[in-house]
Amino acid sequence: MFRIVFYQPEIPPNTGNAIRLAANTGCELHLVEPLGFSMEDKYLRRAGLDYHDLAHVRVHRDLERAWRALDPERVYAFTTRASRRYTDVSYAEGDVLLFGPESVGLPEPVQGDARVTDLVRLPMLPTSRSLNLTNTASIAVYEAWRQHDFAGAAP
Repeated sequence: MFRIVFYQPEIPPNTGNAIRLAANTGCELHLVEPLGFSMEDKYLRRAGLDYHDLAHVRVHRDLERAWRALDPERVYAFTTRASRRYTDVSYAEGDVLLFGPESVGLPEPVQGDARVTDLVRLPMLPTSRSLNLTNTASIAVYEAWRQHDFAGAAP
């Protein structure tokens, strides 16, 4: 399956919802510190309450440690600054879908990391700044999974 990476997420309910997304799709969720909350935070638990035990979630102290643990072949960094659409990618099992913090998006040094295969974006109206972090991750995960005919999903 695919691997979702939230780089320095700030809002507990977004991560709670991402835990639910991971549990329902079979994706792994990797969180890169510093986090803007405690993993014990009541809001995080409430958002992912029934799914925490069903999801593979791992916290990494920094991006370098995340890269070592993931050993990614391909990394797609999601940013509003990209020109390539997320639907123009042929996703492969094990691909990493990388997302930045809610307030500022993915920092340029992370976008330029040598491990990043490509920068991709979701189309939006020109008057829009961004989408919610977990909404964006959900759209991306379901597109990647759709390309694999929703392998492993219930009939």
